Amino acid sequence: MGDPREPPEGAPEGGSGNEDEFRSVVFDESFVRAARIQELSAQERLDGDHPRATRSRIGFGALGSLPRQAVALLLVVVLAFAAAVYFGVSSPHRPGTVPSGAQLTSSTVALAPPGPVAAVTDPAQPFAGLAAGYADGAAGLGLPAAAATAHFTRGEVARALETAQRYLTASALAPATVAQSETGQARALVTAGEQTQYDESVATPRDDQRHAATGWLVRFDPGKVALASPTVKVAGTVTVDEVDSGTLDLVADHTLVYAVRPAGTADAPASLFSVRRELRLEFEHGDIGTGRLRIVNAVVQAGPTACGTDTSAYLQPLLAGAAAGAAPVSPADHSRPAWQLCGVLGPLTG
Repeated sequence: MGDPREPPEGAPEGGSGNEDEFRSVVFDESFVRAARIQELSAQERLDGDHPRATRSRIGFGALGSLPRQAVALLLVVVLAFAAAVYFGVSSPHRPGTVPSGAQLTSSTVALAPPGPVAAVTDPAQPFAGLAAGYADGAAGLGLPAAAATAHFTRGEVARALETAQRYLTASALAPATVAQSETGQARALVTAGEQTQYDESVATPRDDQRHAATGWLVRFDPGKVALASPTVKVAGTVTVDEVDSGTLDLVADHTLVYAVRPAGTADAPASLFSVRRELRLEFEHGDIGTGRLRIVNAVVQAGPTACGTDTSAYLQPLLAGAAAGAAPVSPADHSRPAWQLCGVLGPLTG
């Protein structure tokens, strides 16, 4: 008798007819789900005329053979990664961002009066007793004639001097800045790399040699001090040099004298308040083209002021009749910054 496992007509030609050779083929779930032909459902067959009982499935290439859960997970991972890259690169407020460009360092020296602060003798001419050598406002800045340097043209130096004059005027001579807490005029002339430091100094001033508003501006607390005259007397010079082939260096060293009185009392006696201000300003070629500057260092001497007064937000004049001698400073007192200095105010010579 023949083998009962063989078909009645015998084994197909060219084959053994044994099922063992097909046992290695496994039709698992992924194989079945990846099939391109899918039978129509009973509802689909009832809903309309279909020329055939099957429909084609949309293929997704290599992804078509993956389980749906795996495809969904892959899409979630890709979207999350794309979002992380986008927000990480495009956000303008990333923590830890360091402002570019040189940053300002500043210090202020209080000058205490040797006795009571004298009132001016003629309120209509508060500067009448001032020594010779001072001029009104920008006329006293003493800017030199522009001349070419080794790596900067005469035109570039002229534009740098013009920007320096605009900053000196906006930051120390404009009544709105000095007595009304206006800060935008000076800020507009500072490079973008320093504007963050500038804004922090104005918003939250502190005596740390980095964030004193008075390192950038000459200003008085409008609730305490008013100008008795809009005129500011100025004497000083501006010198021009090069730091290197790409940096122009200007040093502005001026003494400024203000007539001040208590705020809200137009008939109160006026007195003089003096500020020596030495600024080191730097310009790169690009800064000159945009009319911006970097302030690298500021040293301010101001008086009459009481020793130990916090001048980070505003300069604090002692007004007519007030007195405050130089207080002793103990080297063992670590509650005060070591850089805080105090001197005795001398005469305002030109």
